[in-house]
Amino acid sequence: MPIFLSTPIQWLSLPPAIATKTVLLVEDDAPSRELYRSALQRGGHDVVTAEDGLAALHCIDAALPQVIVLDMMLPRLGGRDVLRELKSRPETRHIPVVIITGTDVSNLSERAGIPVLQKPFELTALVAAVDDAVRRASR
Repeated sequence: MPIFLSTPIQWLSLPPAIATKTVLLVEDDAPSRELYRSALQRGGHDVVTAEDGLAALHCIDAALPQVIVLDMMLPRLGGRDVLRELKSRPETRHIPVVIITGTDVSNLSERAGIPVLQKPFELTALVAAVDDAVRRASR
């Protein structure tokens, strides 16, 4: 079943739950999404993008990413709801998440040990956080 990933239109047809060495970047602001995608690709990562929480869950259902970079303020399904859904599923609860946000979510970082990048942040900090999450996922 094809899954809509982001603009420009991209389609993906994969069997469900194939683990990939990919970063799923979930960001609703198109210029920011492109900037982050480009930085992660320059950092050596394969990147799939989603512009809202529902699209992110569809991407995850199609192919499990190695790491998820998740904005908290998203249309259709917010970042907290996506995170709750990920942690409730046995097949996704192990996937490391890096939160990017303009709001205070320090309680998530403290309680769940999830790295948080407060917007605006340096692109090198994003790449470093994803690199660290990849190392954690490889253990």
